[in-house]
Amino acid sequence: MRKARSVTVDQRSWPLIAVLAITGACASFMFTLVVPIQAQLPELLNSSRQATAWVVTITLLTSAVATPISGRLGDLFGKRKVIILLLIALIVGNILAAASTGLTMLLVGRALQGLMTGVIPLGIAVLRDQLPAKRIGGAVALISGSFGFGSALGLPISAFIAETMNWNALFWTAAVLGLALLVLVARIVPKDTVFATGGFDYVGAVGLSIGLSGIIVAIAQGNAWGWTSPGTLAFGCGGIAVLLAWGAFELRLKDPVVDLRVAARPTVLMTNLASIALGFAFFSSAVLFPQILQLPVSTEVGLGMSLMAIGFILAPAGLVQIAMAPVAARLNRTVGGRATLVTSAVVISFAYVLALLGATELWQILVANALVGAGIGIGYASMPMLIMGAVDSTETGAANGLNSLMRALGTGSAAAVMGAILAASSAGTSAPTAAGFQLGFVIALGATVAAGVLALFIPKPRPVHAVVIDVSAGMADESRR
Repeated sequence: MRKARSVTVDQRSWPLIAVLAITGACASFMFTLVVPIQAQLPELLNSSRQATAWVVTITLLTSAVATPISGRLGDLFGKRKVIILLLIALIVGNILAAASTGLTMLLVGRALQGLMTGVIPLGIAVLRDQLPAKRIGGAVALISGSFGFGSALGLPISAFIAETMNWNALFWTAAVLGLALLVLVARIVPKDTVFATGGFDYVGAVGLSIGLSGIIVAIAQGNAWGWTSPGTLAFGCGGIAVLLAWGAFELRLKDPVVDLRVAARPTVLMTNLASIALGFAFFSSAVLFPQILQLPVSTEVGLGMSLMAIGFILAPAGLVQIAMAPVAARLNRTVGGRATLVTSAVVISFAYVLALLGATELWQILVANALVGAGIGIGYASMPMLIMGAVDSTETGAANGLNSLMRALGTGSAAAVMGAILAASSAGTSAPTAAGFQLGFVIALGATVAAGVLALFIPKPRPVHAVVIDVSAGMADESRR
Protein backbone atom coordinates (compact mmCIF):
# COMPACT_ATOMS: atom_id res chain seq x y z
CA MET A 1 0.00 0.00 0.00
CA ARG A 2 2.87 2.39 0.66
CA LYS A 3 4.09 1.89 -2.91
CA ALA A 4 0.62 2.51 -4.33
CA ARG A 5 0.36 5.80 -2.46
CA SER A 6 3.77 6.96 -3.70
CA VAL A 7 2.95 6.20 -7.33
CA THR A 8 -0.45 7.87 -7.14
CA VAL A 9 0.87 11.06 -5.57
CA ASP A 10 3.78 11.21 -8.02
CA GLN A 11 1.50 10.69 -11.03
CA ARG A 12 -0.64 13.60 -9.91
CA SER A 13 2.31 15.91 -9.15
CA TRP A 14 3.49 16.85 -12.63
CA PRO A 15 0.11 17.76 -14.15
CA LEU A 16 -0.63 19.82 -11.04
CA ILE A 17 2.73 21.60 -11.17
CA ALA A 18 2.44 22.23 -14.92
CA VAL A 19 -1.07 23.70 -14.71
CA LEU A 20 -0.16 26.01 -11.82
CA ALA A 21 3.05 27.12 -13.58
CA ILE A 22 1.18 27.97 -16.79
CA THR A 23 -1.45 29.80 -14.75
CA GLY A 24 1.29 31.88 -13.11
CA ALA A 25 2.81 32.65 -16.51
CA CYS A 26 -0.62 33.75 -17.75
CA ALA A 27 -0.87 36.18 -14.84
CA SER A 28 2.40 37.88 -15.81
CA PHE A 29 1.39 37.87 -19.48
CA MET A 30 -1.34 40.37 -18.58
CA PHE A 31 1.32 42.99 -17.81
CA THR A 32 3.05 42.80 -21.21
CA LEU A 33 -0.19 42.30 -23.14
CA VAL A 34 -0.71 45.99 -23.97
CA VAL A 35 2.95 47.00 -24.38
CA PRO A 36 2.89 46.77 -28.22
CA ILE A 37 -0.19 49.01 -28.50
CA GLN A 38 0.49 51.40 -25.63
CA ALA A 39 1.84 54.16 -27.87
CA GLN A 40 -1.20 53.88 -30.19
CA LEU A 41 -3.85 53.83 -27.43
CA PRO A 42 -4.57 57.60 -27.49
CA GLU A 43 -5.44 57.37 -31.19
CA LEU A 44 -7.27 54.03 -30.89
CA LEU A 45 -9.44 55.20 -27.97
CA ASN A 46 -9.66 58.89 -28.87
CA SER A 47 -8.22 59.85 -25.47
CA SER A 48 -5.25 61.77 -24.13
CA ARG A 49 -1.94 60.05 -23.46
CA GLN A 50 -2.25 60.86 -19.76
CA ALA A 51 -5.64 59.14 -19.62
CA THR A 52 -4.53 56.04 -21.50
CA ALA A 53 -1.59 55.63 -19.10
CA TRP A 54 -4.18 54.26 -16.67
CA VAL A 55 -4.48 51.18 -18.89
CA VAL A 56 -1.20 50.07 -17.30
CA THR A 57 -1.61 51.74 -13.91
CA ILE A 58 -4.98 50.18 -13.06
CA THR A 59 -3.64 46.66 -13.65
CA LEU A 60 -0.73 47.34 -11.30
CA LEU A 61 -3.15 48.74 -8.74
CA THR A 62 -5.60 45.82 -8.70
CA SER A 63 -2.71 43.37 -8.78
CA ALA A 64 -1.16 44.86 -5.66
CA VAL A 65 -4.48 44.90 -3.83
CA ALA A 66 -5.60 41.42 -4.88
CA THR A 67 -2.42 39.50 -4.07
CA PRO A 68 -2.48 39.57 -0.24
CA ILE A 69 -6.28 39.55 -0.04
CA SER A 70 -6.68 36.54 -2.34
CA GLY A 71 -4.08 34.71 -0.27
CA ARG A 72 -6.15 35.18 2.88
CA LEU A 73 -9.36 34.20 1.07
CA GLY A 74 -7.64 31.06 -0.17
CA ASP A 75 -6.51 30.11 3.34
CA LEU A 76 -10.06 30.54 4.63
CA PHE A 77 -12.31 29.24 1.87
CA GLY A 78 -10.07 27.09 -0.32
CA LYS A 79 -7.21 27.96 -2.64
CA ARG A 80 -8.63 26.03 -5.58
CA LYS A 81 -11.93 27.90 -5.31
CA VAL A 82 -10.23 31.31 -5.25
CA ILE A 83 -7.97 30.41 -8.21
CA ILE A 84 -11.09 29.49 -10.21
CA LEU A 85 -12.75 32.80 -9.29
CA LEU A 86 -9.63 34.73 -10.36
CA LEU A 87 -9.60 32.90 -13.69
CA ILE A 88 -13.25 33.79 -14.23
CA ALA A 89 -12.38 37.45 -13.52
CA LEU A 90 -9.55 37.18 -16.06
CA ILE A 91 -11.86 35.79 -18.75
CA VAL A 92 -14.54 38.44 -18.12
CA GLY A 93 -11.90 41.19 -18.06
CA ASN A 94 -10.44 40.15 -21.40
CA ILE A 95 -13.87 39.87 -23.02
CA LEU A 96 -14.73 43.39 -21.84
CA ALA A 97 -11.37 44.70 -23.08
CA ALA A 98 -11.75 42.96 -26.45
CA ALA A 99 -15.26 44.34 -26.94
CA SER A 100 -14.38 47.85 -25.75
CA THR A 101 -14.62 50.84 -28.04
CA GLY A 102 -13.73 53.42 -25.40
CA LEU A 103 -11.39 53.92 -22.49
CA THR A 104 -13.87 53.24 -19.66
CA MET A 105 -14.70 49.64 -20.60
CA LEU A 106 -11.06 48.90 -21.36
CA LEU A 107 -10.06 50.13 -17.89
CA VAL A 108 -12.67 47.90 -16.25
CA GLY A 109 -11.34 44.93 -18.20
CA ARG A 110 -7.74 45.72 -17.34
CA ALA A 111 -8.64 46.06 -13.66
CA LEU A 112 -10.13 42.55 -13.70
CA GLN A 113 -7.04 41.21 -15.47
CA GLY A 114 -4.83 42.51 -12.67
CA LEU A 115 -6.63 40.33 -10.11
CA MET A 116 -5.03 37.30 -11.76
CA THR A 117 -1.70 37.93 -10.01
CA GLY A 118 -3.16 36.40 -6.86
CA VAL A 119 -2.89 32.92 -8.41
CA ILE A 120 0.89 32.79 -7.89
CA PRO A 121 0.98 32.77 -4.06
CA LEU A 122 -2.14 30.60 -4.08
CA GLY A 123 -0.45 28.14 -6.42
CA ILE A 124 2.57 27.94 -4.12
CA ALA A 125 0.27 27.30 -1.17
CA VAL A 126 -1.50 24.52 -3.10
CA LEU A 127 1.86 22.85 -3.73
CA ARG A 128 2.67 22.92 -0.04
CA ASP A 129 -0.66 21.28 0.77
CA GLN A 130 -0.58 18.63 -1.94
CA LEU A 131 3.02 17.56 -2.63
CA PRO A 132 5.45 15.38 -0.69
CA ALA A 133 8.15 17.38 1.06
CA LYS A 134 10.87 16.28 -1.38
CA ARG A 135 8.94 17.68 -4.36
CA ILE A 136 8.04 21.09 -2.92
CA GLY A 137 11.36 22.86 -3.56
CA GLY A 138 11.55 22.18 -7.29
CA ALA A 139 7.83 22.81 -7.80
CA VAL A 140 7.92 26.15 -5.97
CA ALA A 141 10.99 27.17 -7.99
CA LEU A 142 9.12 26.44 -11.21
CA ILE A 143 6.01 28.37 -10.12
CA SER A 144 8.14 31.32 -8.99
CA GLY A 145 10.02 31.35 -12.30
CA SER A 146 6.80 31.22 -14.29
CA PHE A 147 6.10 34.89 -13.59
CA GLY A 148 9.29 36.01 -15.34
CA PHE A 149 8.80 33.38 -18.02
CA GLY A 150 5.33 34.70 -18.83
CA SER A 151 6.54 38.29 -19.03
CA ALA A 152 9.52 37.41 -21.22
CA LEU A 153 7.59 35.31 -23.74
CA GLY A 154 4.50 37.49 -23.51
CA LEU A 155 6.16 40.48 -25.17
CA PRO A 156 7.09 38.84 -28.51
CA ILE A 157 3.78 36.96 -28.61
CA SER A 158 1.72 40.09 -27.99
CA ALA A 159 3.87 42.06 -30.47
CA PHE A 160 3.26 39.42 -33.15
CA ILE A 161 -0.50 39.44 -32.53
CA ALA A 162 -0.66 43.25 -32.54
CA GLU A 163 1.30 43.51 -35.81
CA THR A 164 -0.57 40.78 -37.70
CA MET A 165 -4.13 41.20 -36.38
CA ASN A 166 -6.48 43.78 -34.92
CA TRP A 167 -5.52 45.04 -31.45
CA ASN A 168 -8.69 43.50 -29.98
CA ALA A 169 -7.26 40.08 -30.86
CA LEU A 170 -4.79 40.49 -27.99
CA PHE A 171 -7.62 40.26 -25.48
CA TRP A 172 -9.57 37.56 -27.33
CA THR A 173 -6.42 35.42 -27.28
CA ALA A 174 -5.96 36.00 -23.56
CA ALA A 175 -9.64 35.15 -22.94
CA VAL A 176 -9.27 31.81 -24.75
CA LEU A 177 -6.12 31.08 -22.75
CA GLY A 178 -7.98 31.86 -19.52
CA LEU A 179 -10.86 29.58 -20.50
CA ALA A 180 -8.48 26.70 -21.22
CA LEU A 181 -6.77 27.20 -17.86
CA LEU A 182 -10.12 27.32 -16.08
CA VAL A 183 -10.98 23.86 -17.44
CA LEU A 184 -7.54 22.48 -16.52
CA VAL A 185 -7.60 23.90 -12.99
CA ALA A 186 -11.10 22.55 -12.38
CA ARG A 187 -10.03 19.07 -13.53
CA ILE A 188 -6.50 18.79 -12.11
CA VAL A 189 -6.16 20.92 -8.96
CA PRO A 190 -7.50 18.90 -5.99
CA LYS A 191 -10.03 20.28 -3.58
CA ASP A 192 -8.59 21.78 -0.42
CA THR A 193 -8.17 19.80 2.77
CA VAL A 194 -6.39 22.45 4.88
CA PHE A 195 -8.27 25.59 5.95
CA ALA A 196 -7.54 28.48 8.29
CA THR A 197 -9.97 29.23 11.11
CA GLY A 198 -11.72 32.52 11.81
CA GLY A 199 -13.52 35.00 9.57
CA PHE A 200 -12.59 37.39 6.82
CA ASP A 201 -11.64 40.94 7.80
CA TYR A 202 -13.69 43.04 5.36
CA VAL A 203 -12.81 46.36 7.00
CA GLY A 204 -9.12 45.50 6.89
CA ALA A 205 -9.38 44.50 3.23
CA VAL A 206 -10.94 47.87 2.36
CA GLY A 207 -8.31 49.77 4.37
CA LEU A 208 -5.47 47.84 2.74
CA SER A 209 -6.95 48.47 -0.70
CA ILE A 210 -7.24 52.23 -0.13
CA GLY A 211 -3.73 52.55 1.32
CA LEU A 212 -2.05 50.50 -1.39
CA SER A 213 -4.01 52.28 -4.09
CA GLY A 214 -2.72 55.65 -2.94
CA ILE A 215 0.90 54.51 -2.95
CA ILE A 216 0.67 52.66 -6.28
CA VAL A 217 -0.99 55.64 -8.01
CA ALA A 218 1.71 57.99 -6.67
CA ILE A 219 4.49 55.68 -7.88
CA ALA A 220 2.90 55.02 -11.27
CA GLN A 221 1.94 58.63 -12.03
CA GLY A 222 4.81 60.43 -10.30
CA ASN A 223 6.80 60.98 -13.49
CA ALA A 224 3.78 62.30 -15.39
CA TRP A 225 2.37 64.49 -12.63
CA GLY A 226 5.69 65.55 -11.08
CA TRP A 227 7.04 64.06 -7.87
CA THR A 228 6.31 67.19 -5.84
CA SER A 229 2.94 67.93 -7.42
CA PRO A 230 -0.11 68.13 -5.12
CA GLY A 231 -1.65 65.06 -6.72
CA THR A 232 1.39 62.85 -6.23
CA LEU A 233 1.93 64.02 -2.65
CA ALA A 234 -1.75 63.64 -1.81
CA PHE A 235 -1.95 60.07 -3.08
CA GLY A 236 1.44 59.03 -1.69
CA CYS A 237 1.18 60.60 1.76
CA GLY A 238 -2.50 59.74 2.02
CA GLY A 239 -1.76 56.10 1.19
CA ILE A 240 0.97 55.92 3.82
CA ALA A 241 -1.30 57.51 6.44
CA VAL A 242 -4.09 55.05 5.67
CA LEU A 243 -1.70 52.09 5.90
CA LEU A 244 -0.40 53.28 9.28
CA ALA A 245 -3.94 53.51 10.62
CA TRP A 246 -4.77 50.17 8.99
CA GLY A 247 -1.76 48.55 10.67
CA ALA A 248 -2.83 49.77 14.10
CA PHE A 249 -6.34 48.43 13.45
CA GLU A 250 -5.10 45.03 12.24
CA LEU A 251 -2.96 44.49 15.35
CA ARG A 252 -6.12 44.63 17.47
CA LEU A 253 -7.89 41.87 15.52
CA LYS A 254 -7.82 38.15 16.13
CA ASP A 255 -8.26 37.31 12.43
CA PRO A 256 -6.77 40.17 10.36
CA VAL A 257 -6.62 40.14 6.57
CA VAL A 258 -2.82 40.35 6.90
CA ASP A 259 -1.36 39.11 10.16
CA LEU A 260 1.29 41.72 10.92
CA ARG A 261 2.55 39.61 13.82
CA VAL A 262 3.47 36.92 11.34
CA ALA A 263 4.94 39.55 9.03
CA ALA A 264 7.11 40.80 11.92
CA ARG A 265 8.78 37.44 12.47
CA PRO A 266 12.49 37.90 11.68
CA THR A 267 12.55 35.41 8.79
CA VAL A 268 9.41 36.81 7.17
CA LEU A 269 10.38 40.44 7.74
CA MET A 270 13.92 40.18 6.36
CA THR A 271 12.78 38.06 3.42
CA ASN A 272 10.14 40.62 2.51
CA LEU A 273 12.61 43.50 2.76
CA ALA A 274 15.03 41.59 0.54
CA SER A 275 12.12 40.94 -1.85
CA ILE A 276 11.58 44.67 -2.33
CA ALA A 277 15.26 45.19 -3.19
CA LEU A 278 15.42 42.15 -5.47
CA GLY A 279 12.20 43.17 -7.24
CA PHE A 280 13.74 46.60 -7.81
CA ALA A 281 16.90 45.03 -9.25
CA PHE A 282 14.90 42.76 -11.52
CA PHE A 283 12.62 45.38 -13.03
CA SER A 284 15.42 47.88 -13.51
CA SER A 285 16.73 45.63 -16.27
CA ALA A 286 13.22 45.42 -17.76
CA VAL A 287 13.23 49.21 -18.09
CA LEU A 288 16.84 49.90 -19.12
CA PHE A 289 17.67 47.12 -21.59
CA PRO A 290 14.59 47.52 -23.82
CA GLN A 291 15.22 51.28 -24.01
CA ILE A 292 18.79 50.71 -25.21
CA LEU A 293 17.61 48.19 -27.79
CA GLN A 294 14.78 50.42 -29.08
CA LEU A 295 16.41 53.88 -29.20
CA PRO A 296 17.59 54.92 -32.67
CA VAL A 297 21.22 54.33 -33.59
CA SER A 298 21.54 58.07 -34.22
CA THR A 299 21.33 58.70 -30.47
CA GLU A 300 24.69 56.89 -30.07
CA VAL A 301 23.08 54.93 -27.24
CA GLY A 302 20.44 52.73 -28.87
CA LEU A 303 20.50 49.84 -31.32
CA GLY A 304 17.34 50.82 -33.25
CA MET A 305 15.42 47.53 -33.05
CA SER A 306 11.71 46.85 -33.50
CA LEU A 307 9.48 45.87 -30.60
CA MET A 308 9.08 42.31 -31.86
CA ALA A 309 12.85 41.91 -32.23
CA ILE A 310 13.35 43.26 -28.72
CA GLY A 311 10.86 40.72 -27.40
CA PHE A 312 12.73 37.83 -28.97
CA ILE A 313 16.09 39.17 -27.73
CA LEU A 314 14.88 39.48 -24.14
CA ALA A 315 12.84 36.23 -24.13
CA PRO A 316 15.84 33.96 -23.32
CA ALA A 317 16.01 35.52 -19.84
CA GLY A 318 12.59 34.02 -19.14
CA LEU A 319 13.75 30.62 -20.35
CA VAL A 320 16.79 30.92 -18.09
CA GLN A 321 14.51 31.58 -15.12
CA ILE A 322 12.67 28.32 -15.78
CA ALA A 323 15.95 26.46 -16.33
CA MET A 324 17.13 27.65 -12.91
CA ALA A 325 14.24 25.88 -11.15
CA PRO A 326 16.13 22.59 -10.49
CA VAL A 327 19.28 24.52 -9.62
CA ALA A 328 17.40 26.65 -7.10
CA ALA A 329 15.72 23.59 -5.63
CA ARG A 330 19.06 21.87 -5.12
CA LEU A 331 20.56 24.98 -3.55
CA ASN A 332 17.59 25.30 -1.20
CA ARG A 333 18.06 21.70 -0.10
CA THR A 334 21.83 21.78 0.29
CA VAL A 335 22.77 25.25 1.52
CA GLY A 336 19.38 26.64 2.62
CA GLY A 337 17.16 29.50 1.49
CA ARG A 338 19.30 32.26 2.99
CA ALA A 339 22.46 31.23 1.12
CA THR A 340 20.41 30.70 -2.04
CA LEU A 341 19.04 34.24 -1.84
CA VAL A 342 22.56 35.62 -1.34
CA THR A 343 23.71 33.62 -4.38
CA SER A 344 20.93 35.21 -6.38
CA ALA A 345 22.14 38.69 -5.45
CA VAL A 346 25.73 37.80 -6.42
CA VAL A 347 24.63 36.58 -9.87
CA ILE A 348 22.56 39.71 -10.55
CA SER A 349 25.44 41.89 -9.33
CA PHE A 350 27.65 40.36 -12.01
CA ALA A 351 25.00 41.27 -14.58
CA TYR A 352 25.01 44.95 -13.62
CA VAL A 353 28.78 45.09 -13.39
CA LEU A 354 28.89 43.77 -16.95
CA ALA A 355 26.31 46.38 -18.00
CA LEU A 356 28.40 49.13 -16.42
CA LEU A 357 31.47 47.94 -18.30
CA GLY A 358 29.57 48.02 -21.56
CA ALA A 359 25.97 47.74 -22.78
CA THR A 360 26.41 49.03 -26.30
CA GLU A 361 26.58 45.69 -28.12
CA LEU A 362 23.81 43.13 -28.55
CA TRP A 363 25.82 40.28 -27.02
CA GLN A 364 26.51 42.34 -23.90
CA ILE A 365 22.82 42.95 -23.31
CA LEU A 366 22.00 39.29 -24.01
CA VAL A 367 24.54 38.06 -21.46
CA ALA A 368 23.66 40.66 -18.81
CA ASN A 369 19.92 40.07 -19.19
CA ALA A 370 20.41 36.29 -19.03
CA LEU A 371 22.39 36.70 -15.80
CA VAL A 372 19.56 38.79 -14.35
CA GLY A 373 17.14 36.04 -15.36
CA ALA A 374 19.31 33.39 -13.72
CA GLY A 375 19.63 35.38 -10.51
CA ILE A 376 15.92 36.10 -10.34
CA GLY A 377 15.09 32.47 -11.04
CA ILE A 378 17.22 31.46 -8.05
CA GLY A 379 16.12 34.27 -5.75
CA TYR A 380 12.39 34.11 -6.43
CA ALA A 381 12.50 30.35 -5.75
CA SER A 382 14.18 30.81 -2.37
CA MET A 383 11.81 33.42 -0.95
CA PRO A 384 8.62 31.29 -0.81
CA MET A 385 10.61 28.47 0.79
CA LEU A 386 11.92 30.85 3.45
CA ILE A 387 8.40 32.15 4.08
CA MET A 388 6.90 28.66 4.31
CA GLY A 389 9.61 27.66 6.74
CA ALA A 390 8.44 30.39 9.10
CA VAL A 391 4.63 30.06 8.95
CA ASP A 392 2.03 27.36 9.48
CA SER A 393 0.30 25.67 6.55
CA THR A 394 -2.91 27.62 7.27
CA GLU A 395 -0.99 30.90 6.84
CA THR A 396 0.84 30.01 3.61
CA GLY A 397 -1.46 31.78 1.15
CA ALA A 398 -1.59 35.08 3.03
CA ALA A 399 2.13 35.04 3.88
CA ASN A 400 3.23 34.35 0.29
CA GLY A 401 0.68 36.89 -0.93
CA LEU A 402 2.34 39.54 1.20
CA ASN A 403 5.75 38.50 -0.14
CA SER A 404 4.47 38.84 -3.71
CA LEU A 405 3.19 42.30 -2.81
CA MET A 406 6.65 43.28 -1.55
CA ARG A 407 8.19 42.18 -4.85
CA ALA A 408 5.53 44.18 -6.71
CA LEU A 409 6.38 47.29 -4.68
CA GLY A 410 10.01 46.79 -5.67
CA THR A 411 9.22 46.45 -9.37
CA GLY A 412 6.84 49.42 -9.30
CA SER A 413 9.44 51.57 -7.59
CA ALA A 414 12.06 50.54 -10.14
CA ALA A 415 9.80 51.58 -13.01
CA ALA A 416 9.28 55.00 -11.43
CA VAL A 417 12.92 55.59 -10.45
CA MET A 418 14.40 54.41 -13.75
CA GLY A 419 11.80 56.37 -15.68
CA ALA A 420 12.67 59.52 -13.72
CA ILE A 421 16.41 59.01 -14.27
CA LEU A 422 16.05 58.54 -18.02
CA ALA A 423 13.64 61.48 -18.28
CA ALA A 424 16.08 63.72 -16.39
CA SER A 425 19.01 62.64 -18.55
CA SER A 426 17.07 63.43 -21.72
CA ALA A 427 16.36 67.03 -20.67
CA GLY A 428 17.50 69.27 -23.49
CA THR A 429 18.11 66.28 -25.80
CA SER A 430 15.89 64.00 -27.85
CA ALA A 431 16.78 60.82 -25.97
CA PRO A 432 18.32 59.61 -22.69
CA THR A 433 22.08 59.85 -22.52
CA ALA A 434 24.66 57.17 -21.81
CA ALA A 435 25.26 58.79 -18.42
CA GLY A 436 21.60 58.32 -17.55
CA PHE A 437 21.77 54.61 -18.29
CA GLN A 438 25.00 54.31 -16.32
CA LEU A 439 23.36 55.92 -13.30
CA GLY A 440 20.44 53.51 -13.65
CA PHE A 441 22.79 50.53 -13.66
CA VAL A 442 24.60 51.85 -10.57
CA ILE A 443 21.35 52.23 -8.63
CA ALA A 444 20.20 48.77 -9.74
CA LEU A 445 23.53 47.33 -8.58
CA GLY A 446 23.09 49.08 -5.23
CA ALA A 447 19.62 47.54 -4.83
CA THR A 448 21.06 44.10 -5.63
CA VAL A 449 23.78 44.47 -3.01
CA ALA A 450 21.16 45.63 -0.50
CA ALA A 451 19.12 42.48 -1.21
CA GLY A 452 22.17 40.32 -0.54
CA VAL A 453 23.00 42.11 2.70
CA LEU A 454 19.42 41.86 3.94
CA ALA A 455 19.44 38.15 3.12
CA LEU A 456 22.43 37.66 5.44
CA PHE A 457 20.25 38.75 8.37
CA ILE A 458 17.59 36.09 7.71
CA PRO A 459 17.61 33.52 10.53
CA LYS A 460 18.04 29.87 9.69
CA PRO A 461 14.57 28.58 8.71
CA ARG A 462 12.86 25.59 10.20
CA PRO A 463 12.02 22.73 7.80
CA VAL A 464 8.87 22.98 5.69
CA HIS A 465 6.32 20.32 6.59
CA ALA A 466 4.15 19.33 3.65
CA VAL A 467 0.62 18.07 4.01
CA VAL A 468 0.59 14.81 2.01
CA ILE A 469 -2.78 13.41 1.07
CA ASP A 470 -3.04 9.70 1.80
CA VAL A 471 -4.94 8.22 -1.11
CA SER A 472 -3.91 4.61 -0.47
CA ALA A 473 -6.74 3.99 2.01
CA GLY A 474 -9.33 4.76 -0.61
CA MET A 475 -7.55 2.58 -3.15
CA ALA A 476 -7.38 -0.27 -0.66
CA ASP A 477 -11.11 -0.05 0.06
CA GLU A 478 -11.84 -0.04 -3.65
CA SER A 479 -9.65 -3.12 -4.25
CA ARG A 480 -11.43 -5.05 -1.49
CA ARG A 481 -14.74 -4.45 -3.22
